[in-house]
Amino acid sequence: MIILGIGSPFHHDAAAALLVDGKIVAAVEEERFIREKHATRKLPINAVRYCLEEAGISPTAIDVVAFPWCPDEAKNKRSAYVKRCMANRPSRAVKAIFSTDGELGRRERKIKDTLAAIDLDRSKVDVRFVDHHIAHASSAYHLSGYDESAIMTIDGSGEYTTTMFANGTAGKIEKIHEIINPDSLGFFYSTVTEFLGFNRDDGEFKTMGMSAYGDPAKIDISPLISQTEDGFRINDDFVWSIRSRRHHPDKMYSKDLVSLWGAPREGDGLHEPYTHIAAAAQKALEDTVIRLMEKHLREPLERHGTLCLAGGCALNVRMNRKILAHPLVKRIFVQPAAHDAGAPLGAATFIAAESGDAIEPMEHAYLGPSYDDAAIEAALQKFKIPFARLAGAESETAKLLAAGEIVAWFQGRMEYGPRSLGNRSILANPATPGISDEINARIKFREKWRPFCPSMLAESAPEILMTDHPSPFMTFSFVVEESWRKRIPEAVHVDGSARPHIVDEKANPRFHRLLSAFNDRAGIPVLINTSLNRRGEPVVNSPEDALAMFFGCGLEHLVMGDYYVTKKSMGSDLQLEMKKEEPVHSA
Repeated sequence: MIILGIGSPFHHDAAAALLVDGKIVAAVEEERFIREKHATRKLPINAVRYCLEEAGISPTAIDVVAFPWCPDEAKNKRSAYVKRCMANRPSRAVKAIFSTDGELGRRERKIKDTLAAIDLDRSKVDVRFVDHHIAHASSAYHLSGYDESAIMTIDGSGEYTTTMFANGTAGKIEKIHEIINPDSLGFFYSTVTEFLGFNRDDGEFKTMGMSAYGDPAKIDISPLISQTEDGFRINDDFVWSIRSRRHHPDKMYSKDLVSLWGAPREGDGLHEPYTHIAAAAQKALEDTVIRLMEKHLREPLERHGTLCLAGGCALNVRMNRKILAHPLVKRIFVQPAAHDAGAPLGAATFIAAESGDAIEPMEHAYLGPSYDDAAIEAALQKFKIPFARLAGAESETAKLLAAGEIVAWFQGRMEYGPRSLGNRSILANPATPGISDEINARIKFREKWRPFCPSMLAESAPEILMTDHPSPFMTFSFVVEESWRKRIPEAVHVDGSARPHIVDEKANPRFHRLLSAFNDRAGIPVLINTSLNRRGEPVVNSPEDALAMFFGCGLEHLVMGDYYVTKKSMGSDLQLEMKKEEPVHSA
């Protein structure tokens, strides 16, 4: 069966994914094509076109279009939402009573307009709606390779559900417990994120990173969130407040929160009390999730210890580390596109599982476009950029990195999800003092306190991380072994942790060869790996995108395939083995 997943049903992270007989053929975010981060209020038209092109099929070959929002689920949960909102958010309760048909109509238009853009008539294709949190659950469980697993999905809100606990057995997902909006851990964390001066739906990982610098004991977070027997309660006076009570019309935090904590944070520095606020919010998230996991998933976890995670909050690697350390948990699979860009994939896998397709486990996230030598050289010629062909891209790039240079590395198929995993990456030597500050300042143009992640050889990871748990997608943080902290200080956070990308030779042979070559030369099986983009931009997709970024920042070395571009004298210092080539100038 050929299943196309499209979304998002909300205003951000439009994406598409294509399954053919249970195998992921392609999955990609719209932002990578239109160069607008999160593709807000955009349709996944370019993403859909790419998926079909990658599969080599026409739109008429699609059997089912899967969409990660369900009108029946919205109707079923509406009364609980209305009851919860009536006291403190009556305007939202009234809106919900009368808006269900309108909500469906808006999503039907999204589907119709997306399909029309690929010349497919909505009335002539089977469109199936999938409960949003079931789509998240499927994106993790059905692609984990586990036959049986407990499941948690945590985000801002789906139709109305914000947190779901479920069990997966023999390909079937059974709900155990749900928590309904506005009691939302995602909205709680996003509200604090906005108070800290970051953008919601984008800056939550900055709040997580900042939390390592603070002391949660110095901030009382209880006015914002309290615990109940089966869930938690968000205080409407502070979190996701109604417009009349907001400090600023475009922000989720209220005037009351400003009265409680003082002025919202401004600037890029680390200051009190903001570091402590971040730490307190992070601890509240972790404590709440672990308590509810113990409450609702104890029985399945005691049997098998296997957990699958998805939803935007599942990208919180510090939370994931705490969950993995829990005695109930032996192994976790986190969907690498756990946020709403992964929901179309989950909707497609859910329909595939229901239809009886055997779904192949997700062993890598290299599911986006790739560009061959002809495409790379054409881009270089188009802009009349001098270049060279490297005799051995991995060994020659390792020379640069061992010498303390920072290299942009553009290879193969683009990664799906927010993390660069060695195909659209900026790489550096983690033992070079000050290189993280240099990348932040002159290349990424971001806050200097932001940490960088290590990519490391799978063969060396257990020694460095003191665990053999898989981490192929940068979805966990681990405490780095003390002697290794001293050897790779630029890839270790202030709390001694790192968010690793463990590189398996089978998943990415070329990047594995580069790490091996660097290890042979520098004696370190680790590289700093950060995404190939600047602050506020999507990860680059095409060679043209990579060149635009390269010449718009302080990068000095770019390797695309076997092609090498530099702002320095080519190979003069490092004696790179290459053939210099000048672009062909058209008449």
